[in-house]
Amino acid sequence: MSFSLGSIIFQLVVMLLLMIFVAWVGVRPVLGIMDKRNKYINGQIDSAEKTRTDAEAYLAQQKAELEKVREESRGIIEQAKSQAAAEAKSIKDAAKNQSDLLVKEAQEEIGQEKEKAIAAIRDEVADLSVLLASKILEKEVNAKDYSKEIDQLMKQVGSQR
Repeated sequence: MSFSLGSIIFQLVVMLLLMIFVAWVGVRPVLGIMDKRNKYINGQIDSAEKTRTDAEAYLAQQKAELEKVREESRGIIEQAKSQAAAEAKSIKDAAKNQSDLLVKEAQEEIGQEKEKAIAAIRDEVADLSVLLASKILEKEVNAKDYSKEIDQLMKQVGSQR
């Protein structure tokens, strides 16, 4: 086995050419495929990150809107409560005013009836006094007859009532 320098150089040149050819034909497409794959994965990661960021922003927006709706509903409830309280107070005041008016009217009517009754009693007492005086003047005045006439007059007043 002999080694010749020419054949070693030739084999080295062929080997280098073969490596260049394999690198150019085999490695370049593999690197292209790996580069495409790398870009695809990075794109997917960026897309997932953007989707996550968008989802977080949407969640924050929805939370803000939900809180806004809650505040509005609290305001509406408070307004309804205050309106109901005002209406209840108004109804109570109107009922109190109405009852006070009815009581006042009843008291006035009672006072008028009392005045009428007192006037009627005065008229009757005056009539009875005149009647008593006329009967006493017709008869001779003595204490026994006078007390008898008063008793009869009292019986007559008691029976008229």
